[in-house]
Amino acid sequence: MDLLRHLRFFVAVADEGHFGRAAAALDMTQPPLSQGLRRLEQHLDIELVHRTTQGAVLTPAGRQLLPRARLLVDDADRLLAESRRIAQLSGTTRFAATTALPDRVVTACVTALRPADGTVSTTIGSTVDLVADVRSGICDVAVIEHPALVDGVEAGPVVKLPRWLVVPAGHRTTTTERPTFPMLTGLHFAHPPRPANPPAYDALLDLLRERGLDTPSLPAPDDRAVLAAVAAGTSFGLTTTPPTPTPGVAWLTLAPHSVALRVRVIRRTDTRGQADVLDRVLYRERLR
Repeated sequence: MDLLRHLRFFVAVADEGHFGRAAAALDMTQPPLSQGLRRLEQHLDIELVHRTTQGAVLTPAGRQLLPRARLLVDDADRLLAESRRIAQLSGTTRFAATTALPDRVVTACVTALRPADGTVSTTIGSTVDLVADVRSGICDVAVIEHPALVDGVEAGPVVKLPRWLVVPAGHRTTTTERPTFPMLTGLHFAHPPRPANPPAYDALLDLLRERGLDTPSLPAPDDRAVLAAVAAGTSFGLTTTPPTPTPGVAWLTLAPHSVALRVRVIRRTDTRGQADVLDRVLYRERLR
């Protein structure tokens, strides 16, 4: 749980006395704000706000905890402001990328961002964590998987990158001229776990069901884990690793656009130039 983010929700609701106005102040919509505050209450095991038809009223516990929450939020803002100042003085760009992004694209992004007299610090993580890092100011720009919840950050256009479907060597799909998704029935789907990015996870499973395949998932956080699960003979998966001789693994050409990796750049409002650089890199790598 991103405790600091949810404390910001609480402070904003307390300041505005209304969920709609608090959401507007945070530059987000009301449903995720309300849901986030409920998660904070569940996390703290205490009710902070009474929801009324007139607005939001702090509970006695909420009034007691508000000064501490405000202090934490203010201290975090000062810390982030100071870290940005230090990063700017040192010429460091703080870049982050989803674990789904191919290695060649990560290195291309880092190379393009690197200034003549500065450096690039790189973080690899889940889309959910990267959105939180950019929102809070820990990172300047990031490439994340789409779709994703991107409230509180600026998001660029969606770009499709090549991704291939991999199956165990010798699977019946490898000897069929026109393999279909239902032919994968009986195999598990090796894929990053849902908490890494729930919207993308759900969208992909919905796509498979639309194509006639409803199969259990096997958690595999990155390409290496996907290929290992496939080589074990019990799973299929998606990988950004181009077809290459790999023991136990076969690559299929199956509806490439439907299995493409969709990514986009997110940024803070003051990092437009860096985001434009990353957009150009992704455009060069896009699915043709």
